[in-house]
Amino acid sequence: MTQPVRYRSEDEDSARWLGFEFRPGDIVISTRSKCGTTWMQMICALLVLQTPNLPAPLATMSPWLDWLITPVDEVFAALDAQPHRRFIKTHTPLDGLPLHPRATFIVVARQPLDMAVSLYHQGENLDRARMRQLTGRPEPDRPPAPRPPLPQWLLSWIDRTVDPQEELDSLPGVIWHLSDAWARRAEPNVVLVHYDDLSADLDTEMRRLAALLGITVPEQTWPRLVAAATFEHMRAAADRLAPDPSGVLKDRSAFFRSGSSGSGSKLLTDEELAHYRERVAQLAPASLLAWLHRVDPS
Repeated sequence: MTQPVRYRSEDEDSARWLGFEFRPGDIVISTRSKCGTTWMQMICALLVLQTPNLPAPLATMSPWLDWLITPVDEVFAALDAQPHRRFIKTHTPLDGLPLHPRATFIVVARQPLDMAVSLYHQGENLDRARMRQLTGRPEPDRPPAPRPPLPQWLLSWIDRTVDPQEELDSLPGVIWHLSDAWARRAEPNVVLVHYDDLSADLDTEMRRLAALLGITVPEQTWPRLVAAATFEHMRAAADRLAPDPSGVLKDRSAFFRSGSSGSGSKLLTDEELAHYRERVAQLAPASLLAWLHRVDPS
């Protein structure tokens, strides 16, 4: 078996997966930041438990296994104690995971420009001092430089050339995560989901996922489950659904900021949008890009 690639950042380490004991039926949700991770965690919780009344906060039920803020022994113990089918969060691409054949790996894709806009706003909502405290990192020598306005920042994000393994939330990192999953899409335990399909027809996508996961839901139960997975419901329940078990968000409700598609493209001129398309064409196969950019205006 090929050794998984190790992905590390200041607050993540994919090597934590190497000590994890899978159970048959485990569900691993592998996404880039701001691409629908919490949404998919909620959908899996609803399908597995078949009730909108979750017995614990979502981040407790579906921990982020790679996150260094919570000791790995605590994460493993909590998952080991779960009696139900487990659904686990990761931001690690599939080539960094031990791909257990009896687990299902769900990769959620989002139009990269929309993801970047959400990432920009998310940066304003993170308590960096709290994160440094939890991970034991020292205070910086000087205050960080203020970020440029969003349109300017977005253009620099498009143009940055970095190693995907070192900066997974860069454009090369996003495209690498999705390209790797796209190449595995025919494997029986790999499922690709598009954020815009969830937005357009949540009921149909949840039913598709239930079928792929081998989960049967009584017909009379579906309306309550779908309603509980809507963006409006999740934002109203932010205290229990936002991924903030350690208090690193300044405002939990702000985590569910918009949820809309197409906001990234609207910030760019026609020339800038053409430049973006040229850039991603250098990074990914045309088949993936055609699937990924379905809402991108021409």
